[in-house]
Amino acid sequence: MTYGAIRTDESRFSDLPDWPYQPHYVDDLAGYEGLRMHYVDEGPADASVFLCLHGEPTWAYLYRKMIPHFLEAGGRVVAPDMFGFGRSDKPIDDQVYTWDFHRNSLIRLIERLDLTDVTLVLQDWGGILGLTIPVDMPERVTGLLIMNTAFGVGAPPTEGFVAWRDFVANTPDFDVGRLMRRSCPDLTDDEVSAYDAPFPGPEHKAGVRTFPALVPTSRDMDGVEVSRQAMRWWSESFQGRSFMAIGELDPVLAPVMPSTHEVIRDCPPPLVLAEAGHFVQEWGDQVARAALEHWAG
Repeated sequence: MTYGAIRTDESRFSDLPDWPYQPHYVDDLAGYEGLRMHYVDEGPADASVFLCLHGEPTWAYLYRKMIPHFLEAGGRVVAPDMFGFGRSDKPIDDQVYTWDFHRNSLIRLIERLDLTDVTLVLQDWGGILGLTIPVDMPERVTGLLIMNTAFGVGAPPTEGFVAWRDFVANTPDFDVGRLMRRSCPDLTDDEVSAYDAPFPGPEHKAGVRTFPALVPTSRDMDGVEVSRQAMRWWSESFQGRSFMAIGELDPVLAPVMPSTHEVIRDCPPPLVLAEAGHFVQEWGDQVARAALEHWAG
C-alpha cells in the first residue's frame, strides 16, 4: 500500500530539554514500506529491553524521565514514535489510521529489531495496543510496567471520554502543547514546546485527531477480540515481572486501574500517585525507581 505522508522538519527537534538521544529510523517495516518510523534505541544491544510505548497525543519524549533509570539499571531502551506522532512519518489521510494500522506497525517493529526479553512500559494508547502484543508474540514478553491505560474490550465510554473524543473530532488543529500544560501545570515552556514540536500544523495532526475515535467503546469495534485474548494471556499465562503505577487525578482511567490490576497475574500492589494525572510519565523518576527497586527484590 502507498501512503501519502508528510514529515516534521528535523529543526523542530533540536535542543529539546533532557533529550540527548540520537534518532534512529526504519523505513522497511513489512506492509509499511516507504513510511519512516522513528525510535530511540539506547543501551547494550544484548540487554533486556524496556519497550516504551506512548499514547495520545504524545511521542517518545514522554519517557525522558524514565529512560535514564532503565539505562542505569543496565537495560536497553527502545521508544518508538507511532506513525502520525513524533519524528515518525504522518499519513495525511485520517482514514489510514485504524486499530490494525497502529498495532501491526508495533509488531512489525519488534520483529524488525528482533526484540526479546521485553518489558512493556505502557500508558494510554501505548497500553491499549501494547497489552495485546503477547497475543502474537508471547515468547518475547517477560515484563510489564503499566500506567494509566485499559484493555480495549468495548466497555461503554464515560461522559468525560465522550466529551474528549468529540472535542478532538471537532478541533482539527487543537493545541497539543496547551493540552499538556493543562494536564501537567509544572511543565516548563521548553517542555511544552517539545511536546508541540511534531505538530506544526493541522496537516500533521491526522494521527492525533483519529486516536480517540478508535478506542473500542462498543463490542463490535476493531480491537475488542484481540484485547479479550490479551486479558486471558495476562491473567492465565503471564509469568514475568510486573509493576503498576496509577495517576490518581486522571478522571477517566484512574477508576479502571484497580480492575486492570486484577487481570495481571501476580501484579504487586500498585504505586498510587496522588498528585499525578493522566500522563504518569511526568512523574517517571519516581515510577521507574519504584519499579526497579521492587524487581531487584
